[in-house]
Amino acid sequence: MVGLSLVIGNRGDMSAFSESYVREDIFMQQARNNAEELGTLEPTPAVGGLLRFIVESLKARSIVEIGTGSGVSGLWLFAGASPETVLTSIDTEREHAASARTVLEESGITSQRFRLITGAIMEVVGKLADSNYDLIVIRPAADLMELIHESYRMLRPGGILFIDHALSGGKVADPTQRDFDSISRRDGIRSVKEDSRWSSTVLPLGSGVLLATKL
Repeated sequence: MVGLSLVIGNRGDMSAFSESYVREDIFMQQARNNAEELGTLEPTPAVGGLLRFIVESLKARSIVEIGTGSGVSGLWLFAGASPETVLTSIDTEREHAASARTVLEESGITSQRFRLITGAIMEVVGKLADSNYDLIVIRPAADLMELIHESYRMLRPGGILFIDHALSGGKVADPTQRDFDSISRRDGIRSVKEDSRWSSTVLPLGSGVLLATKL
């Protein structure tokens, strides 16, 4: 293990290389600029590239996103989508949904391909159908345990749960960090890991990603 650590330590900046591997188009850049003004959580470019890859690999046709943000994530999801793919994106803030709607439509994605819902997240999620979705993306830390439970209900067998910002940029890995977000994400990761109904892994990409497949 010491030798392995030394080898890895002598390598270049893998995070910077990963983040520069993909390129964001002008609409993604605009959405990211909007995110700075709105203060929303967004995927980094590398995480966006992973979202696109998963959508393409799954041939996902029905996606739920919890935490619409400014539309960066939605653009990455549609970058890997087929013409039949429909996105349902949920956020508590109307300003976020409005920003996302504008950038999605400006990028050429018709409104028939997405539903942007504003409201209490758990109330909205509770109305979504069982075993109906290929991919669920969760971004906020609030109600994470409950959202993970609901995600299992909503996903079809073989569907994927994608939790962005799962490691809070490293804070989750530090047991001395006892803020709400760190505790919520730490407990959420543990619940998936210990649940035999999921096959899961954690990736140190962006602010951390948890991937889990419904068995």
